[in-house]
Amino acid sequence: MRLRAVLFDMDGTLLDSAPDFIAITQAMRAARGLPPLADKAIRDQVSGGARAMVACAFDEDPDSVAFEALRQEFLERYQQHCAVLTRPFDGIEALLDDIEQARLLWGVATNKPARYAEPIMQGLNLAARSAVLVCPDHVEHSKPAPDMLLLACQQMGVKPEEVLFIGDDARDIESGRAAGCRTAAVTYGYIHPEDNPRNWGADVVVDHPQELRAVLDRALCSC
Repeated sequence: MRLRAVLFDMDGTLLDSAPDFIAITQAMRAARGLPPLADKAIRDQVSGGARAMVACAFDEDPDSVAFEALRQEFLERYQQHCAVLTRPFDGIEALLDDIEQARLLWGVATNKPARYAEPIMQGLNLAARSAVLVCPDHVEHSKPAPDMLLLACQQMGVKPEEVLFIGDDARDIESGRAAGCRTAAVTYGYIHPEDNPRNWGADVVVDHPQELRAVLDRALCSC
């Protein structure tokens, strides 16, 4: 069936948000007189969310009151600085232009809560271009359940099999397959060092956003 829409995961797929996470983590360490960590150590934990990044940065029991206080501080800082350094990955802007010129719809399905995702999309002037933004706030079950993608398809007025879902986590691919979408895994995102996107069962694996253009061309030519 011919492609009619493209859905992106946000962090690590559409947007490089790691610089904001790194800046916040380093600022929290500096405020406590701790030396900076290697940026890569923090970047490798981005897919695990605030809890993983705080665990990487601070020697605290994850079940302790002190750890929870650090996590809350992290989230509060991120609320204020979630779109300072975040940018689309190289090649994404050109890809979005190509998608729009092909008269395809595109949108975002992310496990990032709307209170962060919405201002980021607005701050990067992507909100008006995106056909849909689905966050955990909008569904009963977030990824890897198919709920977010099914809702996005419903809101765009397309069938799941007419959608390509692109993500940088096994949960993305599992969600896309469960919804009945075509799937693409990207290796340029926030992949844990012990993980391998080629083991996730995606229809295609790409190493750079530019390679997604060929994927779209093939999908547009298929029936």
